Amino acid sequence: MPVAAPVSAPTPTPAPPRPEASPVRAMPEPPRPATVSEPAPPFGGAAAAPQAAAAGAAAPAARRPINPFLSNDPNQKARRLARVLVSDMVTYHPQKREEGLRHGTLKQQFRDEIRKSYEEYVEQVGREFAEATAHFQDALNEILAGGQRLF
Repeated sequence: MPVAAPVSAPTPTPAPPRPEASPVRAMPEPPRPATVSEPAPPFGGAAAAPQAAAAGAAAPAARRPINPFLSNDPNQKARRLARVLVSDMVTYHPQKREEGLRHGTLKQQFRDEIRKSYEEYVEQVGREFAEATAHFQDALNEILAGGQRLF
């Protein structure tokens, strides 16, 4: 039998030299906004404001955030959380949901999942808020029950 020649390891290439560290410079202060008595123009910029004024349209009361997930509206956050929790039930148990809808046993079949999800919902939004609003119930009816008023 022929003997295999030993394989030599490749020689490592030297690392490139590191640049000298530059001295730390202080960041200049950002410009401060000027005090304005009028609300900021809409997304159309300054050119859109004269058009709106000429059309007789009222200026918007408050600008909505660009990203709705950055909203500070507790109702919107609670609604979104309820929908996510209920959507997870549907995602993880699709056959169970179909069977429950078909036989009219949705409440009984999802009793444990609903209880656990509601506990999570209450933990995140607070008991008073959860009991004062119907966001979780609406999500159950809309998503889990497929639009039927079962909950």
